[in-house]
Amino acid sequence: MLIRLGYEIAIECTEATPVISLLEVHKDRQADIKRQTRVLTSPSVPTKLYHDLHGNACRRFTAPAGGFRILYDAVVEDSGETDEVNTLASEVPVADLPDEVLFYLLGSRYCETDHLSGLAWQLFGHLPPGWARVQAIVDYVHNRLSFGYGYARSTRTAAQAHEERVGVCRDFAHLAITLCRCMNIPARYVNGYLGDIGVPVDPAPMDFSAWLEVFLDGKWYTFDARHNTP
Repeated sequence: MLIRLGYEIAIECTEATPVISLLEVHKDRQADIKRQTRVLTSPSVPTKLYHDLHGNACRRFTAPAGGFRILYDAVVEDSGETDEVNTLASEVPVADLPDEVLFYLLGSRYCETDHLSGLAWQLFGHLPPGWARVQAIVDYVHNRLSFGYGYARSTRTAAQAHEERVGVCRDFAHLAITLCRCMNIPARYVNGYLGDIGVPVDPAPMDFSAWLEVFLDGKWYTFDARHNTP
């Protein structure tokens, strides 16, 4: 099927402001683009595309003082299939992980593995390693946190979300990622459009969402702790 995607974002700046946007179609889906406009800005300013250490396509520009808009429109082809589920996928021993994956075992600003490691092993250490353990982590986070846009706070960490028991999609993702990393399972944060196909109609404007990818059996699998459905 064909899916139209895009955005029009308006901001107001009191002075010229350097901006980095991460709104590009992922490199893995570039071949699926059937039509697209170039990224447009109004007023027009030069933009530069580069890739960060994680492989994300980032666009740099300086927004001038006053009103400013950035626009993009595209059509992509998609199979419509849900994310792959492989209940037989096993964990990869740390000693056998690819070099580039080791980074996704480390703690970070929002994922305090040192604070939650004891809890993670207490809750999930007795479970069979692999897909079942990851799904148990995702189930736990899904049931532990209550979602609400009013709960959004840019400084909330995984440990704080666990204690407060509330959050938005990024908090669900951060907590699940942290618990996976505590169990020596590589996990990483993913951000993208919140799909509106094949799900109940939401009257709210389309939003961005966050979920996670977990490394099992030599590949990355998608999990979503907020919705907890493929």
